[in-house]
Amino acid sequence: MKHLQEYNLPEDLKTMTDEDLELLAVEIRDYLIKIISRTGGHLASNLGVVELSIALNRVFDFSKDRIVWDVGHQSYVHKILTGRAEEFATLRQYGGISGFPKRSESIYDAFDTGHASTSISAVMGMAAARDIQGDDYATVAVIGDGSLTGGLALEGLNNLGASRSDSIVILNDNGMSIDQSTGGMSRHLNKLRVSQGYYDFKKRVKTNVKKIPKVGEDIYSGLSKVRDSLKYTLVDGVVFEELGFTYFGPVDGHDIHALTENLLLAREAEGPVLLHVITTKGRGYRNAEEDPNRFHGTGPFDPATGASLEVKKAPSYSEIFGRTLTELAEKDKKVVAVSAAMLEGTGLEVFKDEFPDRVFDVGIAEGHGVTFAAGLAVSGLKPVVAIYSTFLQRAFDELMIDVCMQDLPVVFAVDRGGIVGSDGETHHGIFDFSYLSLMPNMKILAPRDGSELKSMLEYAVSCSGPCAVRYPRGENGDIDLPRMSLDDGAEVLYEGKDAVIWAAGIMVKHALAAAAILKAEGIECGVVNARFIKPLDKEKVIRSAAGGKLIITAEDNVFSGGMGEMISAALGAAGCTNDILNIAWPDKFIEHGTCGELYKIYKMDAESIAERISGRLERKA
Repeated sequence: MKHLQEYNLPEDLKTMTDEDLELLAVEIRDYLIKIISRTGGHLASNLGVVELSIALNRVFDFSKDRIVWDVGHQSYVHKILTGRAEEFATLRQYGGISGFPKRSESIYDAFDTGHASTSISAVMGMAAARDIQGDDYATVAVIGDGSLTGGLALEGLNNLGASRSDSIVILNDNGMSIDQSTGGMSRHLNKLRVSQGYYDFKKRVKTNVKKIPKVGEDIYSGLSKVRDSLKYTLVDGVVFEELGFTYFGPVDGHDIHALTENLLLAREAEGPVLLHVITTKGRGYRNAEEDPNRFHGTGPFDPATGASLEVKKAPSYSEIFGRTLTELAEKDKKVVAVSAAMLEGTGLEVFKDEFPDRVFDVGIAEGHGVTFAAGLAVSGLKPVVAIYSTFLQRAFDELMIDVCMQDLPVVFAVDRGGIVGSDGETHHGIFDFSYLSLMPNMKILAPRDGSELKSMLEYAVSCSGPCAVRYPRGENGDIDLPRMSLDDGAEVLYEGKDAVIWAAGIMVKHALAAAAILKAEGIECGVVNARFIKPLDKEKVIRSAAGGKLIITAEDNVFSGGMGEMISAALGAAGCTNDILNIAWPDKFIEHGTCGELYKIYKMDAESIAERISGRLERKA
């Protein structure tokens, strides 16, 4: 068997036998495990689509045909098959290839993805552009059964089915078993349904029956009812047929021959096609098959045992959130939890174990989840909605109108606030201060560490209106300094005659470290833990500006609409003329890399902050 790098991919796929392709699948699985065990990444989902990816690149030429991988975390095999096998060792590393499709990375990536449920709408747009411009390329969307629960996916299905445009939607279903319809009869019916003779026969029947004097319309209507009754009895995909799709499947997603055969049929069919493919998440690696959730997104691990190689020193913010909310729910029966397909990721597993009837997983449907929580709140409960920062963006309108306009007591546990590392642009939560601060009635808090997260959750649950508690990914590492009550507003940790850093959330630790560096240089720099982003403690902001000292703002958010902009505006409105240094992410989408690398590159780590403050004070002098 060849080594993976010896193939000329994807060209070789066109001429390889089914047996050769099965050997290639084994080689690819071994390679995925080898690389991802070092770099971390999405393993289980990619192990599940090896044969599907091979068949797709065998049947289509994605240098001109278009494929959109919904969410995109299952595109690793596609990358390997389209000339990026050698680069794959740089997966998710700074300067290396992305863990998601990137148009800037390869002509084989037709659309940048990273959030769920977008593929069908994007593919429909591509198909419409093709038809208008007279081009000739296939358009394919690959979407998982989880993503199909998203409202955008359902909107796309409805619209694409009605359009009658040639497009293929592949439903990658790893939540169902394969039934009898995958046998010879199913293949025969699929061939029959896409044959020109079948289309011509349907047209002749319709035309000739309707020509029968007086009774033609009634007979055709009766035949249609019989046809529909049979469809509902015999055809698994009738719901897709009713939406306007020709339905194939279910098909064994690990049978390259069957996949190739069905994809060839789908390519020749007229109008939209839905191909239902059954796959096993984690296929071929026992540890991932037995625990697909843990290997959905994993850090480095021992490929032999599956054991994590990450050394854990402290509980994560997500774990602290889950435990604290469970404790609050024990004291208050009105506390309930809502998640959008992220119970484990947001730390709610412990809550689910204790209160299974008070936790709601709405699926990948963030907008629905927020409005559902509004319904809970308006009916007297205290819902806590746990969603990653970057995914909460998808519910902007529901946040604004359904929660904030009605001033409802919904708590938003905004996990993964700030940069998150190797998942990159689509997952960095660096816009939440900005979009949440736009909303009337919304309070926004950012804890300096895990202990303060506990206090903020207790405070938020007691609020009479909407409140967001925003915290980062990973371990918390408590700050060993006395704590003030939240009732006292912003927390002055150190006074400083030369400069004062107003820091939010995780940036408090960076600010304290920067102040220690500056102290060694003879510069006295104070540090304030902002705690409340909204409402901002303007009184202390103005007080800290006394004497004309340099004011620095530090936040794990973009500057536009963030805390720094709010503090600058507050000082300006009060007539303060202090020099202000705003430290925040620039107005761009931040690439993937470790958090440490990104802080350093963008001069937001402690050493860089100290250097920037020292430089500004020198220029000011």
